[in-house]
Amino acid sequence: MKVLKFGGTSVGSAARMKEVAKLITDGECKIVVLSAMSGTTNTLVEISDYLYKKNPEGANEIINKLESKYRQHIEELFATPEYKQKGRELIKSHFDYIRSYTKDLFTLFEEKVVLAQGELISTAMMNYYLQECGIKSVLLPALEYMRTDKNAEPDPVYIKEKLNVQLELHPDADIYITQGYICRNAYGEIDNLQRGGSDYTASLIGAAINASEIQIWTDIDGMHNNDPRIVDKTSPVRHLHFEEAAELAYFGAKILHPTCIQPAKYANIPVRLLNTMAPTAPGTLISNDTEKGKIKAVAAKENITAIKIKSSRMLLAHGFLRKVFEIFESYQTSIDMICTSEVGVSVSIDNVKHLNEILDDLKKYGTVTVDKDMCIICVVGDLEWENVGFEAKALDAMREIPVRMISFGGSNYNISFLIREEDKKAALQSLSNALFGEVQ
Repeated sequence: MKVLKFGGTSVGSAARMKEVAKLITDGECKIVVLSAMSGTTNTLVEISDYLYKKNPEGANEIINKLESKYRQHIEELFATPEYKQKGRELIKSHFDYIRSYTKDLFTLFEEKVVLAQGELISTAMMNYYLQECGIKSVLLPALEYMRTDKNAEPDPVYIKEKLNVQLELHPDADIYITQGYICRNAYGEIDNLQRGGSDYTASLIGAAINASEIQIWTDIDGMHNNDPRIVDKTSPVRHLHFEEAAELAYFGAKILHPTCIQPAKYANIPVRLLNTMAPTAPGTLISNDTEKGKIKAVAAKENITAIKIKSSRMLLAHGFLRKVFEIFESYQTSIDMICTSEVGVSVSIDNVKHLNEILDDLKKYGTVTVDKDMCIICVVGDLEWENVGFEAKALDAMREIPVRMISFGGSNYNISFLIREEDKKAALQSLSNALFGEVQ
């Protein structure tokens, strides 16, 4: 069985929902994970903001606008009086429920209940539409099986057990529809998966049922070997290793959140990125297979700050690096890149919230210099150190670009360059020409 996930833009209107319905009704049994219709979650956040500020009139105005929008979706989605009425009743019940929170104390718990309504509505609408089309569709309530533990991490044993119970209740279904993003926490309260959202849901479900493939459908045409908004003549990447995908995602590529594909990686289930606007395109396949001797893609991460700590006391001094890293840890600031020498260490960060405090603490150990408005360029592929010449090819492409730091060897799939943001376009184009020019 396959697991298919469709994001908010893929189900963003009645017309888009009908297109998704065509894609999923190919005769194969599958589980389909849906996000809220595009714009809904942001509007529910706005409603929650009014309720936090104890402004029920403002909240009700936004609620009424959103309900009116959904009523229009219902009229456009359904053809028969029976299902139009079912749709109207569905919308009324959910929005009456949201309105009930304008009368009482509003906390984080209530906010998460309100935010969950988007996914609950979109999945119910799709389920009704499939049934109207004569498809044996069943709604799998995510709140019955998707749970996180006391550390807010998914509980795979619970998910597998409870999901199989739900599937066994409806053995004859053609399509199972379920909600992405939402779950219950260890205390039984409605919560959400945060990082990766619906993609994470699809990956967890795929691992729980040992799916043959997980498909992530978006309005983006798979993964490209460079940023098509900046670089001329980019081309699609048809296959990535899970580690390559994680590197690209971390360094800014429009691809899956690194966390959300971990369950699929560990269960050895391939993930395919597909485009709802071009459903026949092959997309990008992510798996545990490596294409040997191949550079796959280049990505860039902006708004980076580089910090150098230089100290003669560092020479042969054990514990120096630990003291430096503990400062960043104490301010909950992650480090992207690190380079060391006998007399200093350079690091890069993307979170400057506590930069001044970090710099003050670092000055206890040496001379500190800072470079702002930097950018990390990440080259991803089969970069095992035995592969002679790959790093030289990347370095040669950067020969005209001033490079502040280079990181190579921390991963078998990545070589990274820290450069000024103003040099980003030139660096991406030069790397694209050098690494992919022959295949354009």
